[in-house]
Amino acid sequence: MTQTNYTRGKGLLEPTLAHLRTQRGNRLIPSDLRAGRILDIGCGSFPYFLSHTSFEEKFAVDQLPMPKETAARNRIEFFTLDLNKEPKLPFDDNFFSVVTLLAVVEHLNPDSMAILFRESHRVLKPGGQVIMTTPAAWSDGLLKFMARINLVSAEEIHEHAFAYTLPLIGWHFGQAGFEMKKVRFGYFEFMLNMWATATK
Repeated sequence: MTQTNYTRGKGLLEPTLAHLRTQRGNRLIPSDLRAGRILDIGCGSFPYFLSHTSFEEKFAVDQLPMPKETAARNRIEFFTLDLNKEPKLPFDDNFFSVVTLLAVVEHLNPDSMAILFRESHRVLKPGGQVIMTTPAAWSDGLLKFMARINLVSAEEIHEHAFAYTLPLIGWHFGQAGFEMKKVRFGYFEFMLNMWATATK
């Protein structure tokens, strides 16, 4: 399958960054959870990550509609939802094995992000895991420069609402109900981006 749009807008590095983010997300998912359901929050109009991961059932949420043929081809149940206006997830408690938020939380206002973390905890099964990535706070200026010279998508970067640090992400996980001993953190992409996982 040929794919030319990895995110909204254009950027010379977008294909590489999408690939690296997908690799990171896949490496963080325990193999025993793949027999269940995954929810990818903020998947974009083309679900690059979900089309490159293996799960029994795939679900996705984004504010932009996904073409029906794209959802059908990738066997994805898609829901349109503006998470800044309505961060409540339309799913039952204990429904998913994995929830991913890859390059998403930086687009949310902090209040919506806090609610979304609580919602992610609610919809996860016991033993399930949230996996997230977000730019490191210190990289904000560099990313804006990279957008100006068309290395990354200007549309995506200009929508960044908040920059996070690992301690702040950890605090949000704790407030959402995750035990801190079940939270892990790290950096990737030359420390420009952070990853975190939290197990329910």
